Amino acid sequence: MSEQSSKADAYWAENKRLMVILLVIWALVSFGFGIILRPLLSSIEIGGTDLGFWFAQQGSILTFIALIFIYAWRMNALDRKYDFDEE
Repeated sequence: MSEQSSKADAYWAENKRLMVILLVIWALVSFGFGIILRPLLSSIEIGGTDLGFWFAQQGSILTFIALIFIYAWRMNALDRKYDFDEE
């Protein structure tokens, strides 16, 4: 196996690991807090409504936007680490 091939395999392994972590966070916030745990979070108020409703309506969207920026930031670092950057 060539050095470039093993480097690409390591790159994609780290990329897949990052994607799985971010997708688990997204699922936990969207489905966990917004749907499954909503009855437990209903006693906590934020912005005039219960926390479960807030996660379902606003929190999951804000988390998703944050995850996009985190993914872009980490992928730029990963590209530089494995010399796959565009510069």
